[in-house]
Amino acid sequence: MAVKETSKKVEKKSAVKSTKKVAAKKKDKVVLAYSGGLDTTVIIPWLKENYDYDVIAVCIDVGQGDDWKKIKSRALKTGASACYVVDAREEYISEYIWPALKANAVYEDEYLLGTSTARPLIGKILVEYARQEKAVAICHGATGKGNDQVRFELAIKAFAPDLKVIAAWRDEKWNMDSREAEIKYLEDRNLEVPMKKDQSYSRDENIWHLSHEGLELEKTENEPNYKHMLKNTIVPEEAKEAGEYVKIDFEKGVPVAVNGKKMSALQIMTELNKIGGRNGVGLVDICENRCVGMKSRGVYETPGGAILYAAHRMMDHICLDRDTYHYKQQISIKIAELIYDGKWFTTLFDSLMAFVDKTEETVTGWVKLKLYKGSIRGAGSHSEFSLYNESIASFTTGELYDHKDAQGFITLFGLPLKVRAMMEQKVGKGQAVVNSKKLKKRPTE
Repeated sequence: MAVKETSKKVEKKSAVKSTKKVAAKKKDKVVLAYSGGLDTTVIIPWLKENYDYDVIAVCIDVGQGDDWKKIKSRALKTGASACYVVDAREEYISEYIWPALKANAVYEDEYLLGTSTARPLIGKILVEYARQEKAVAICHGATGKGNDQVRFELAIKAFAPDLKVIAAWRDEKWNMDSREAEIKYLEDRNLEVPMKKDQSYSRDENIWHLSHEGLELEKTENEPNYKHMLKNTIVPEEAKEAGEYVKIDFEKGVPVAVNGKKMSALQIMTELNKIGGRNGVGLVDICENRCVGMKSRGVYETPGGAILYAAHRMMDHICLDRDTYHYKQQISIKIAELIYDGKWFTTLFDSLMAFVDKTEETVTGWVKLKLYKGSIRGAGSHSEFSLYNESIASFTTGELYDHKDAQGFITLFGLPLKVRAMMEQKVGKGQAVVNSKKLKKRPTE
């Protein structure tokens, strides 16, 4: 009996040891933001070799137009344990582009925040998969000089401060400093080398825009080689002579129809990108201030976005009162800065967007635009909530406005100026004295 009991104890101990061995073999997981390009393809084997992780590749489709089936296959062949492809295009447009549009958010006067609006969503989705997979880390391939590392990591911090973030290009274990070194790394391991189809520009593309950096753009003295560079937009000089009209319908600041046809967010962007692209609109050449401190020069193609921003501003112009519109202009600058800097998931951003949403409650109607060889100009607008009143605005005297009323308004409006001038004349100093040096003598012949 004692022998049997001892035998059972030995079996139990063996089973426990066996279980422990199996548990010990189970690797931690890392979620990788995977694009299928050279950098992130190299990162898969690099993570396995340097961190001994199971790599979960996550591809997020925000309108890049990539062959995701091929990219998923590449990730698995390169060593990823799993690869997920997320179609986030509608979500990106509805929950990130439309808010920026409603806010009229433009960074440094020209940049319509194409890359900036996509990064918060990508970071959030990476966290969602990290939670689902019970991963211990998230990895991205953004360089140490760019804005994207900031945007990705701020989004991750906002939702998962407990997760480790691995930025390959900043990691002490990363020893590749060029495209050639990355290619050799893959070749040495008999892994597929993804060939980019671009022309060596550094590009970022989504449904909202396409950016170009590098080559001749690295010298500010050079004119962009648009014919060589552009992919989604025709060179303005080569656009058709007749130009083209386009009509946009809005409901509470959100585009809902193009040329009278109701469409989904994705359909609207797809259609407007085609229309804008063939008319050469939405090109921007800017030397901008990155949030990491340096300046960088880029050319942006935002054909559909440029149309929407022009149309939305016209809607705001007729639907918002003076004080609200002027204050919104200030808010727009701050919102653009927050988006550019990756601070989407902050209390300040939420608060400012609450103000914007309030302003947009009556921004419903339509705008017609004329597109011509890269230019956009207004061709009419209408809203039932319009604050434009023809009876008041007309040069003809009407019941709602008496020209004589302006006299009392100007008296009160200019009272501070008049009081100051009277004081200056009394003390004999200032611009209002009779022989003021600020008043020039003009010829009388």
